[in-house]
Amino acid sequence: MSEFAKLTLPSGKEIQLAIKKASIGQDVIDISSFFKESGMFTFDPGFLSTASCESKITYIDGDKGILSHGGYSIEDLAKKAEYLEVAYLLLNHDLPSGEQYKNFVDNIKNNMLVHEQISVLYRGFPRKAHPMAIMVGAVASLSAFYHESMDINSSEGRLDVVYKIIAKMPTLAAMAYKYSIGEPIIYPKHDLGFAENFLHMLFAKPTAQYKVSPTIARAMEMIFVLHADHEQNASTSTVRLAGSSGANPFACIGAGISSLWGPAHGGANEEVIEMLQEIRTSQRIPEYIARAKDKNDPFRLMGFGHRVYKNYDPRASVLKKACDEVLSELGIKDPLLDIAVELEKIALNDEYFVSRKLFPNVDFYSGIIYKALGIPTNLFTVIFAIARSAGWIAQWKEMIEDPAFKIGRPRQLYTGNTIRDYIKIENR
Repeated sequence: MSEFAKLTLPSGKEIQLAIKKASIGQDVIDISSFFKESGMFTFDPGFLSTASCESKITYIDGDKGILSHGGYSIEDLAKKAEYLEVAYLLLNHDLPSGEQYKNFVDNIKNNMLVHEQISVLYRGFPRKAHPMAIMVGAVASLSAFYHESMDINSSEGRLDVVYKIIAKMPTLAAMAYKYSIGEPIIYPKHDLGFAENFLHMLFAKPTAQYKVSPTIARAMEMIFVLHADHEQNASTSTVRLAGSSGANPFACIGAGISSLWGPAHGGANEEVIEMLQEIRTSQRIPEYIARAKDKNDPFRLMGFGHRVYKNYDPRASVLKKACDEVLSELGIKDPLLDIAVELEKIALNDEYFVSRKLFPNVDFYSGIIYKALGIPTNLFTVIFAIARSAGWIAQWKEMIEDPAFKIGRPRQLYTGNTIRDYIKIENR
């Protein structure tokens, strides 16, 4: 028997709203008929209490520190799965068989090259342009190359979009980096894994052989897995909203990249390094810890705590081990990394941080790994975008294939002026 929530309006009219059951986690009240029944809209700034869609892709329990894709815990996936396995899972709600995975990987590798004319677009940007600005333009511009030939109304057409989005993101990202430092573009290699290929395109040169360390490749693969999808966050919601109009999916992903670029979303790992640079030396750590505890001081420890997780970020606990392995293999002596290690120890043991659940999050550890690898700070969020492309396109595909989906059209509470008569300008 269906369950209902009852709402009594000021007029005394009683409305019954159906309760939709989740397979796990939070049930929701279906308010889709609320306006029709009441003549009013609901008010929810930021949609913090609104389930915007029905999805089978990702489940989060922030209070318990749980993140899973299709029922598989993120800890299990990050330790055992490759990024493209997780991408397949997000798209199909199940892990692939050996043959399915081989076909999926082959299709990704066959789509990694980008049209040569894209390099002309890159030359239009200043060398010092932020790589995220280039990525917004470059990814959205793919809609100019793949528009007439694309059919998102067929399953084959949608799969073609999936392959192209996931495959071309690391190539475009590496091109942005190479362009910024004036080095020749390096093409992807068919015999390398996904993370290996990205690192190869990033650091290889035509004049020298480049060998990707297995430890570093595995750490990058893990970073991609940990960032692949995170439910209905700002950038994913942006992709869904843009896609709901039937817009070209490459343009939709470009919109998602724009949203991710915000410092309150994907830019947090950049801010971790900027914070470490501000602290400068280990001797100044006590000063900044005191500032972080002072409610009247605007300074915040970046990379600690999370908007959703009120417990330890499950992605951070996995990435910490990879971070330790990378630092150990590279043997880097970097004062900023020393500061990061010391901050981590304090946050994990200081009662102020522990009681407030301000644990190091995934941005903290990923930022440290990127710094150790010599990846410039402005490329951090680009790497986030590469990883999240699988989640974005999976969410887009799920929405497009849902027969109940409608174009997004939020409403508002209007508080502006009421009706006024126009007065000629000479009389104002």
